[in-house]
Amino acid sequence: MATPLGPWAPCPKAAVARALLLGWVLVQEAGAVGASDVVVAYNLTWKSTNFKTILEWEPKPINHVYTVQISPRLGNWKNKCFYTTNTECDVTDEIVKNVRETYLARVFSQPADAAGSAGEPRFTNSPEFTPYLDTNLGQPTIQSFEQAGTKLNVTVKDARTLVRVNGSFLSLREVFGKDLNYTLYYWRASSTGKKKATTNTNEFSIDVDKGENYCFQVQAVILSRRAKRKSPESPIECHSPEKGVFREVFFIVGALVFVVFIVVILSLSLYKCRKARAGRGRKESAPLTAA
Repeated sequence: MATPLGPWAPCPKAAVARALLLGWVLVQEAGAVGASDVVVAYNLTWKSTNFKTILEWEPKPINHVYTVQISPRLGNWKNKCFYTTNTECDVTDEIVKNVRETYLARVFSQPADAAGSAGEPRFTNSPEFTPYLDTNLGQPTIQSFEQAGTKLNVTVKDARTLVRVNGSFLSLREVFGKDLNYTLYYWRASSTGKKKATTNTNEFSIDVDKGENYCFQVQAVILSRRAKRKSPESPIECHSPEKGVFREVFFIVGALVFVVFIVVILSLSLYKCRKARAGRGRKESAPLTAA
């Protein structure tokens, strides 16, 4: 005969497991509800000139905040711009540590009350960015220029970057070395035809026609690049030999006036000294009067 079964009694362990499972489901549902109100960042873009680098994205947040992380290709993620309502983050201090490294960033979207949110925040990855290849070149500056006879000498000023070595900021030349070239475009002021010269230094010395007015501008070029090779052209400068001659004449005339002024002052001083000595001599040679 089969043994009759008694009334069913729940297993305590099973009850605990079911309670934990139910709690986990509720947490996930709560997290999903919160996450559904968060807009994921998109259109992540690197904006970089002379290694000053900003990561930008969209959209403007309404009820959420952003946190940025950045990492070298084989490195660890580092947090930047915590819980920000901005849509940009300056990551210059990270990328200048090694400008030849390739970096990746990601932007996390979280509810504005991030501390009370559950679940993994949603994020978007940026494109890869290699500063040495991808930073834009800034507009160069002409430091000085002069025309001596048939030679036009032009010096280009290197821009300073935020790349730092031993506490000093490096110039563009110190970062790129001979990979950085400059192109000089020059033309007679009375002509529209341009000529060009190139150098891997900062100095140009080109042949020009004596007595002619010349205008020119410079452009930086990175030879090893396939894209973003050239900078914008510098503002146009013009040299006029007549102005140069006028300046020389002005300085010569100024020097002559100064010399004449000094001579006049010295002459007046000598005259006064002689007059004073003559007065004292007359007094000493005058006869004494009786009392």
